[in-house]
Amino acid sequence: MDWQPDWGLRMRMFVTMFLLFALYIVFAGVLTAYMGGGILAFAVIFGGFSLVQYYFSDTLTLKSMGAKTVSADEYPQLHASIERLSQQADLPKPKVAVVDSRVPNAFATGRNQRNAAVAVTTGLMRTLDRDELDGVIAHELSHVKNRDMMVMTIASFLSTIAFMIVRWGAFFGGGRGRGRGGGGIVVAILASLLVWIISYFLIRALSRYREFAADRGAAAITGKPSALASALMKISGEVDKVPDKDLREEAEMNAFFIIPLKSGIVGRLFSTHPSTERRVEQLRQLEREMESF
Repeated sequence: MDWQPDWGLRMRMFVTMFLLFALYIVFAGVLTAYMGGGILAFAVIFGGFSLVQYYFSDTLTLKSMGAKTVSADEYPQLHASIERLSQQADLPKPKVAVVDSRVPNAFATGRNQRNAAVAVTTGLMRTLDRDELDGVIAHELSHVKNRDMMVMTIASFLSTIAFMIVRWGAFFGGGRGRGRGGGGIVVAILASLLVWIISYFLIRALSRYREFAADRGAAAITGKPSALASALMKISGEVDKVPDKDLREEAEMNAFFIIPLKSGIVGRLFSTHPSTERRVEQLRQLEREMESF
């Protein structure tokens, strides 16, 4: 495998992590002020967020998607493919998970290369042939090797916490709206909304580049850029056929998926992914470069 470090991706990851760290501090500080605590309360909130997102964010990601860790006895071919491609990528074999969904997709999550998981949907396995499935799995393993899925997991965890406070803060704090705590509740909700928006744009800015990097990595692992290109076109076509109700249930995890679930002008504008056409063109260019050697 001819694996080349992507310094553009590494620089983007460093900047994103720095901004996320600053965002964590501000977010924890606002919540501490809202709760009326001091330095100890701040340390508990900040430390608690950090520990939970580091050790449990991958588990929460799998659970939120309904992904079930499966054994080699249940899915022998899937396990064999992931083990073989992990060896080619010089990676420890990740946990293998399956999502019972007709939407053809896949994602990777985890805090590091030794604590990673790759999940695929049943719809993906029904849609793709073996080489195409290998291309998609190699794409997800590239996220693991690049370590960018750790940054995405942290950013998505922070965004989810902020969104939950925005969504439920007013409801649970409604009884205090006219009392002393009313102002604090409003500040906490507004701060959470701001954190959610900033996290979203940080995810979007990094995710588009990391998808190109993972596509290049998949081509290096498998040596078959055309297989991933074919898979992307198939997945994109199949996603368009899935009812809107099924898409809405899974769209919150768009940043993790190999193909996002939103379409249309607004969907493309705020998409966490580059267009399928641009990704396929890059893969075809890589195919031509490989054939020229």
